[in-house]
Amino acid sequence: MFKVLSYLVKRDGMTVDEFVEYYEKRHVPLILSLAPDPIVYKRHYLQRGDAVNVGERTIDFDVVTELAFSDRAAFEVWSRAVGTGDNGDRVAADEARFLNRSHTRACVVHDHVTAG
Repeated sequence: MFKVLSYLVKRDGMTVDEFVEYYEKRHVPLILSLAPDPIVYKRHYLQRGDAVNVGERTIDFDVVTELAFSDRAAFEVWSRAVGTGDNGDRVAADEARFLNRSHTRACVVHDHVTAG
């Protein structure tokens, strides 16, 4: 499996509720309409103010988006579908409505599962 984690920051002036609402109700459906569905497409929203969040002041993202594909080739097909041409322009314009795109980072990861 090929997995990518993206660390995303909400646009200035948006509340957390507005951010989650836009991402879930507008952006996710857009992405799903443009490309084959990934095996996994999850958003992990940071719960600010939770005592478990040690070092929270240094956490500089609002959501971790998890994407998984059968292999790198499937990811590349998906990436081209959402990131190039007219679709790429639509995605970039939509992201500008709710993300601070200058802070977006992503990385390829692999899992080692101990339980569950």
